[in-house]
Amino acid sequence: MIPKDPVILLSYLNTLLRDRYPSLETLCADLELDSTEITEKLAALDYAYDASQNQFR
Repeated sequence: MIPKDPVILLSYLNTLLRDRYPSLETLCADLELDSTEITEKLAALDYAYDASQNQFR
């Protein structure tokens, strides 16, 4: 289960991306998450996934 709060979700995902996953696609596939839903939720906070940095910025 992932956090519902967008700010906590941001921190949670960036930690996983830093420590365990080489890309957002791999993270979503492993955790069975919808990458579009996640990116839209974080876009509401003005964050976007940066593949070159492998994090939401």
